[in-house]
Amino acid sequence: MSPSPAASVTASWREVAPAPVILLLGPEEYLATRGFESVRHHMREMEPGAETVRLDAAHYEPGSLIMLGSPSLFGGTQIIEARGLAQMNDAFLQDALHYIPNPAPDVVLVMHHAGGTRGKKLLDALKAHKTVLVECQPLKKDSDKADFVAAEFRNARRRIEPDAVRALVAAVGSSLSELAAACHQLASDAEGVISAELVEKYYGGRIEATGFKVADAALAGRGGQALAMLRHALSTGADPVPLVAALAMKLRGVAKVYGVRGNSTQLAKELGMAPWQVDQARRESQRWTPEGLNHCIQILAEADAQVKGEARDPVYAVERAVTAIALGGSR
Repeated sequence: MSPSPAASVTASWREVAPAPVILLLGPEEYLATRGFESVRHHMREMEPGAETVRLDAAHYEPGSLIMLGSPSLFGGTQIIEARGLAQMNDAFLQDALHYIPNPAPDVVLVMHHAGGTRGKKLLDALKAHKTVLVECQPLKKDSDKADFVAAEFRNARRRIEPDAVRALVAAVGSSLSELAAACHQLASDAEGVISAELVEKYYGGRIEATGFKVADAALAGRGGQALAMLRHALSTGADPVPLVAALAMKLRGVAKVYGVRGNSTQLAKELGMAPWQVDQARRESQRWTPEGLNHCIQILAEADAQVKGEARDPVYAVERAVTAIALGGSR
């Protein structure tokens, strides 16, 4: 069996078809792991007996890649997985440069480079030879994480409500591997449509989720409720920094959509938000004025600096910001 020819188009880490040489590029280890798994899965569907061999580019023994890529007396197909290219030694660099122009016909070479300048000559050679490129960059925007969650449930053939997507991202979105594990757990354990209430039952105790609950109450003008939840969170060990970050993210969303007309889907693309986030921010913006938004954005900027070391009492800084936001719509 000979793998299909490599393509010059970037492939998705979810569906990486076997090719002579595949490069997983980027520091997000979880996506790289999924990329390796995808190649393995597709390869074994084509060749159930395919063998997987792993190399550490940082501690590579000269000649190993050339030897593994040589035709076997017994035939068969191999998957060579090379990790740690960001710390590759000179021996790996030289052998890889020699191998890439003429890859073995029954071998799939999958490599992960986390980024950086080490091995730039190899990266340039890979691009020149039309290697399959799989981006493994961190998902920094909540909208990207929300898309990730939606896709995980779609692939599992399960339905999840938009509010539940948001709640899950808020609760466990700081780590992509944890977010994926949460998706898998909910899809495996729960029946029917995944609701925000179910996410709350499983993950409601997370600090990030608490921050968004406080933000939701404050933006809705429920100051007493917001302060009560805030004080409870702080008394149970919550860090003021992510609490302020949650407030800031919610308020930025309102500021982005304030006074903007257009279709939610189109605006979502332009603003880097999910459509449901646009709709929610629009609802929240109805009780705000431009003056109130400007005032609260300034208060939040001050609170952010204060909770990061510029004030002796960070708790007061957060409480002041929550109170200002709860009152901000009426300014």
